[in-house]
Amino acid sequence: MTDSSPPSTDRGSSDDVVELRVHGVSGASAGQVLDRPHVQQVAGDRSGGFYRPRPGYPDTTGPGGVVLEAYRWSDLPSGTAARALSLVFLLPFMLSNVAVWMCPARRGPGTAAKVLCRLLALTLTLLYVLSVVGVALDVVAWQCMASARCLAGRSWLSWLGGRPVELRLAVLALVPVAAIGLVWSLGARPGRSYDAFRTPTGELEGKRLSAVGHWDAMPMVRRLRAIHVAAAFAMLDLTLLIATGARGPSGTTVGLLTVAVAVLVGCLALLCAPALLDTTEARVTDRVTSALQATACGLTVVTVAAVLLDGTPWPRAAGLPGYDETVASVFLSQTALLAALGLLTLSRRSRRERQRGLLRGMGAPVLAAAAAGLAVAFSANLVYRTAAFLNRRAITERPGDLTPPPLAYKWAIFGFFLAVSTAAMVGGAMTLLSRRTRRRAAVRIVAHDFPAAPPEAADRMRQVEKAIARARFTERLGPLAIAYAYLAGLGLAASALGLLGLQPSPLAERLFGVPSGLVTFGLTMSSYLIVGVVVALLVGGLFAYRTAEFRRYVGVLWDLGTFWPRAAHPFAPPCYAERAVPELAKRICYLAGQHRGVLLTGHSHGSVLLAATVLQLPARVRHRVALLTYGSPLNRLYARLFPWYLGEDVLCEVGDRIGWRWLNLWRDTDPIGGWIFDAGRPGERSVTGPAGTVDRRLRDPAGVVPPASDSVPPPIKGHWPCESDESFAAATRELVDRLRQSR
Repeated sequence: MTDSSPPSTDRGSSDDVVELRVHGVSGASAGQVLDRPHVQQVAGDRSGGFYRPRPGYPDTTGPGGVVLEAYRWSDLPSGTAARALSLVFLLPFMLSNVAVWMCPARRGPGTAAKVLCRLLALTLTLLYVLSVVGVALDVVAWQCMASARCLAGRSWLSWLGGRPVELRLAVLALVPVAAIGLVWSLGARPGRSYDAFRTPTGELEGKRLSAVGHWDAMPMVRRLRAIHVAAAFAMLDLTLLIATGARGPSGTTVGLLTVAVAVLVGCLALLCAPALLDTTEARVTDRVTSALQATACGLTVVTVAAVLLDGTPWPRAAGLPGYDETVASVFLSQTALLAALGLLTLSRRSRRERQRGLLRGMGAPVLAAAAAGLAVAFSANLVYRTAAFLNRRAITERPGDLTPPPLAYKWAIFGFFLAVSTAAMVGGAMTLLSRRTRRRAAVRIVAHDFPAAPPEAADRMRQVEKAIARARFTERLGPLAIAYAYLAGLGLAASALGLLGLQPSPLAERLFGVPSGLVTFGLTMSSYLIVGVVVALLVGGLFAYRTAEFRRYVGVLWDLGTFWPRAAHPFAPPCYAERAVPELAKRICYLAGQHRGVLLTGHSHGSVLLAATVLQLPARVRHRVALLTYGSPLNRLYARLFPWYLGEDVLCEVGDRIGWRWLNLWRDTDPIGGWIFDAGRPGERSVTGPAGTVDRRLRDPAGVVPPASDSVPPPIKGHWPCESDESFAAATRELVDRLRQSR
């Protein structure tokens, strides 16, 4: 990375003020952020760089004569192809990692909540391994390769057909080994582009939001990665050894099984001791986690060899012995951990969070339940779709070549169908029931903004009212997410019925009188629904950064999830803030030393990066800094979802550190951004003190009738940036004047 910029573009008078613009999730080019056609890079690299207007062209300065500069970071989270794959395979891991940061604000994160989140994250890794084991070892190696009818016409499988069971299991065990290697390699990212920004100081808790980007998370991530890899291989070994034990216990099998259980217990014990994992320097812990990982890898080699060389006859069994019980036990563990996390969070949340929080202070269990629900649905459907591909009657329970996969998977698919369908109905009901309230509020806002609108503007007025009503639906998403998480948790609990050998269809018919055909139809539809979700995630990842409208919604969710360091799941996508925040802080310190002041302007998620950066700045720099945010989700999303790390007290600290040289521009038509301290609407509460001077509401659109120079009315901008608006220029000039006066 280039720490300083070329003299031809970075030179300026000490009286100059630099305006450093940071874009949001739009992935805009540097020219779009600067609103200038000709730009050049002056610092950084292709992943995250600083740009300025190219010298020699007219209009290279901004409002108030500031020196313009932009920071473009949109390539830091990941590229388009990686994002598409990550949306599918890493989404449950990402959600489980975000959950650990969503603790209530009343008592802080707490050791117990962190431990529960990390244990839940580990169960997702185990479930991932079990799903691949179910496909490779249970469905293919154990069942299909033992059936001449299943192998008919499938030369890609028949080469092992008729071979001894131990040979089939040993060869196909390479598939889950490769699957573990895949997530292992993904978890080893980000690589070189982040290494220069590691700072060997700070702890996980840090100073709330200032912890993001200030502490070096990589030692902790390496330990977590070693634990998850060791547990993954231990789970593979357990399934193989339990199946081998069906041939009769032997000294070798019992010994290897003991070692596998010991490795798994060691992993659990380490996760229950966050003090050992979260410190920057812990050489003993590093050696222990590395030893666990090496032991698990070596144990897998020995286990596969033991399975292959043991010539004891195998018993007749419909499926891989012990596999059903192992899957059900993981589901039970997830249910118990979710229940414990939910009860713990209920006891810790404050009255304010119950009333104002987007998720009513239940963010951690809601996100954890969503992560577990998606992981279970993906895993179960992977096994069932494979079985259906090899035997089309695997789901309907009719006689066929293969035995249906574990009942726990069937209950998981059925629970996913019920959760999604019920959540969809609840969402539809909420939309209809809240429509009148949202529309009434929108009518008041529009009437206040355009009191003298002519009759011919009636259609345009209705369009604005609809835009405001849609934007206000964001606050309704919290109860919907809570309802889905609750149903997903019940679905996990219902999966335990598989241990009792109970089928969904007969049980539903016996208890509720639901025809078995209807339940079977629900299972089939749920299976296809999960496939549809996977396809939708793939399409969303591919087009999110090519289509502006799609990008606005997919991007904000993705960047919200990858903003936080990997404190729970090491296979989650890497945290780009670990580079972006220190890089911004370093550049601001440099600019403050070269110029009179630095005006930080951040749109959407860029405002979150800047808030974290302000908390990193030394005292000698802060008095030269001002902040302009617009379309900011700082209060609307982040403060309500992450109250401990970004609550109102932290936002006040940001304002205090820069002497309240802060303005926030927001629109009622914006579904993502909003006010930070004070809405400023007529009839609503007003904040006193310096915080009450921060928010500036922008009327959107600028008018409802075409101006004299145009044939169409001004557009409804919603969440789009406003660098070219006069309101933005006026706010910039005001803050620049305040910076110059503060010198």
